[in-house]
Amino acid sequence: MDRIKIACSLGEWESVIQEALSEVSEHKILQRIFKQDHTVWKEDPTEITNRLAWLEIPEKIANDANRLQSWADKIIESGFTQALLLGMGGSSLAPEVLQNTFGVKSGYLDLHMLDSTDPDAVKSVASKLDPDKTLFIVATKSGGTSETRSFMNYFFGWVKDNLPDVDVGSRFIAITDPGSSLDQDARSLNFRDVILNDPNIGGRFSALSYFGIVPAALMGLDIHKLLASAVETIQACHIEDNPAVQIGVILGKLAKAGVDKATFVFSDEIAQFGDWVEQLIAESTGKENRIGILPVIGESLSTPDQYEKDRVFVAITLDGDDSKSESLSQFIKSGHPVVEIQLKEKYDLGGLFFLWELITAIACEQLRVNPFDQPHVQTAKTIAKEKIIDFQETQMIPRGSALEPTAETLSDFIYQARPGDYITIQAFVQPTQDTDAAIAKLKLSLRHMTRLAVTSGYGPRFLHSTGQLHKGDSGKGLFLQFISDIPAEDVSIPDAPGDPASSISFGVLRNAQALGDYEALLNANRRVIRFDLGQDVPGNILKLIATD
Repeated sequence: MDRIKIACSLGEWESVIQEALSEVSEHKILQRIFKQDHTVWKEDPTEITNRLAWLEIPEKIANDANRLQSWADKIIESGFTQALLLGMGGSSLAPEVLQNTFGVKSGYLDLHMLDSTDPDAVKSVASKLDPDKTLFIVATKSGGTSETRSFMNYFFGWVKDNLPDVDVGSRFIAITDPGSSLDQDARSLNFRDVILNDPNIGGRFSALSYFGIVPAALMGLDIHKLLASAVETIQACHIEDNPAVQIGVILGKLAKAGVDKATFVFSDEIAQFGDWVEQLIAESTGKENRIGILPVIGESLSTPDQYEKDRVFVAITLDGDDSKSESLSQFIKSGHPVVEIQLKEKYDLGGLFFLWELITAIACEQLRVNPFDQPHVQTAKTIAKEKIIDFQETQMIPRGSALEPTAETLSDFIYQARPGDYITIQAFVQPTQDTDAAIAKLKLSLRHMTRLAVTSGYGPRFLHSTGQLHKGDSGKGLFLQFISDIPAEDVSIPDAPGDPASSISFGVLRNAQALGDYEALLNANRRVIRFDLGQDVPGNILKLIATD
């Protein structure tokens, strides 16, 4: 593999990993994966045999790249200058990586993303759009994702209100599975285009399918080059001794031994890749009440003595970037396992997407779990739906009990932590730079206090990512849930596209999702505490940080 190079420093784990690699070779795991043999993971083929098309999709999309590029150029010629991607999890994370890594080519669509049900977040995105120049991309595999459908209903009405004389459907395209509810509705609403993805691909494995490549083409990326990197990587991965097998075995085997916190380090230019790989790993490995692999993203590196022995460090850097070399050398000297992956250039993200899909599949073989299902994602959704039904019957906004944020209360909760645990901050609030900064300070404080891995995510976005691991792993997590006031100017969600009638708002939906996840965590016997941040979200987060 010429364009993606790896180096692994395993210390005391070297012999264990070599033995595991020999077993993988003996059982022909790699060959069986490429033959789409479901028994690599489970005897039951359910949600496996119909989830393996990611192994072939890059080559199929590469053969379609010329047509796709011509299609994107026609969209540009129609006068659009902006696009808003409405999607959650696997439908939006890969495009977000590409947009933050490459930006937008001059003359192509300035891509925005919406994956928050916070009312202020919805209003903030809408304020950045020109209704006459915006193409809306509705992306959902199942067609029924509640957040995505709510976004679609809202913005369909928003366009209708702002441009009463246009064919609203002509401003929308859909990316979905054949026969989905969105496929049917998009056609009845006269969408500009309905792009049907291969149904045999799960959302988090869809980066190199139309879900990732259509937005890339609309941003003006060189999709031929991106897909060529992926195809080259696939071909290289057919060879038994390849990086995906090695890294997959390392992560899976170490996790079973308690080294289950995969701490990622990136070159700044490709740091956004972390959000995509976080979902891929967490949602694939954290299930059946077994040890999963916790991806730790965006953590500022400290000295080795600040970390317990449950960490494996994974550095993904661009050729020529040695800014992380000194820190990595210190971790290697201290005995921490370190995996280093170097890309020749940014377009090798195409190959990196596929590499990590295969890495994750192999790690799950080691953990003996199905990488393609997500049994605990539905749990929180079901409870949230019940809260919404209750609201529609009683008009009482779901909120639940929550505590006033104080450092003492948090300290008492964190006292439960045991070696090998982790802490996760779940923020059902508007994502802003000030809130980002406050959460970053809190994470650093918690790490200094406990020496544990600390992660964070905004709700409901994380529910489609790390939420599976939170409720499905072996119970190592301590969870801090943040809620905030519904803004005075809430945003109504139309019951149907173009219909002014509304039985729920985004504020109510967000509250129901927060309460649903809280109760799902309790039902899974997880340790969780809720803080009500009121109106001053950043300020009240900082109250949780001990000052002495």
